[in-house]
Amino acid sequence: MRLSLLAATALAAAIPAIAHDDEPAPTKAVPVAVSVTPDQLLAPYYEALRQQVVMPVAGPNPTLAANTTLTRIAVGSCNHQNAPQHMWAQIASANPQLFLMIGDNVYGDNGWDADAGLESLRSAYALQASHPEFAGFRAKVPMMATWDDHDFGLNDAGGNFPMRRWGETLFETFWGSSDAVRSRPGVYESNITGPEGKRVQVILLDTRFFRSDLKRAAWTKDRPPLGSYVPDESLDKTMLGEAQWAWLEQELAKPADLRIVVSSTQVITTAHQFEGWTNMPVERNRLLEMLKNREASGLVILSGDRHAAGIYKTAHKGETMWELTSSSLNLSFGSDNDRSTAREPDAARVTKFFSEENYGLVDIDWKAKRLTMTLKNNTSATLAEQSFNW
Repeated sequence: MRLSLLAATALAAAIPAIAHDDEPAPTKAVPVAVSVTPDQLLAPYYEALRQQVVMPVAGPNPTLAANTTLTRIAVGSCNHQNAPQHMWAQIASANPQLFLMIGDNVYGDNGWDADAGLESLRSAYALQASHPEFAGFRAKVPMMATWDDHDFGLNDAGGNFPMRRWGETLFETFWGSSDAVRSRPGVYESNITGPEGKRVQVILLDTRFFRSDLKRAAWTKDRPPLGSYVPDESLDKTMLGEAQWAWLEQELAKPADLRIVVSSTQVITTAHQFEGWTNMPVERNRLLEMLKNREASGLVILSGDRHAAGIYKTAHKGETMWELTSSSLNLSFGSDNDRSTAREPDAARVTKFFSEENYGLVDIDWKAKRLTMTLKNNTSATLAEQSFNW
């Protein structure tokens, strides 16, 4: 019987060599350890998969002209593809020049059965693209996007999520990400718009792709009411990864008159132990320090994630920093704002904690160098408003 070359080679390797009396005994082969990452193992599969499946796309979107003087930007997060899409008309009625989708833009991990192809995420994108309310809004208003956990691939997931590369491919394809974003791991991005004296830099951070695992609280019979994570002071833990940190420092050194820094999870507050920069105090301080040392400009932080909204401020080395949290567009966990506020007391929050559906607005008065943050509900009634000068 003839053996194939591959089978013969394998058989020969499996049969120990026989030494003659006048020959030295053969040296025993030592297995060589090879380290292979999930990214490397899955790369051929994803390359083949991409050729066989339909990759959903969000649809046409106008380009924001580089010389546009921005005076109104809208922001939102936590949009479920299966829920009503009524908020797009409300946001459009505010006439924003730019809309920022800052995470949980779909809930693609709902129904995920641990398949490497993330079929539930791909289906979620396809369904979202099919909504005429979304498509109509996107056809008129320029959009920029970053992700959070539910459109990254798995609830609370970070850099150790094995399928993150495919999640990134789905994200970049759906949103039509720039060449700069597609050229590197992660989905972080920056853009500067406007003439000198009215330049707005939008910085979209990626708090998922590189993030270290979070430290969980010790198990107790009663789950903590405000989250299950504890602050981790470890110096080897990261929120952004060193490549993104270096990029952010370079971006903050560019000339701009106002900077809008987007983090999918909250930055300023330390009043809860759900996901947020509060989970890694060393990294949080590093971010505040880097923002403090930016090239001279105004600054506001935008965040989402919480299925509730509020406005926050903190002082860092003499500078007052402001944050607008807007969440969620169509997946609120209730409408009792007083109850939500009482549940999470927070000295850094200057408003109620609004649990009803909401979106945010950032209005810029260039003459007065004044920025106004506004939270609107699903009828565009004002929930809260806060202004500051820079």
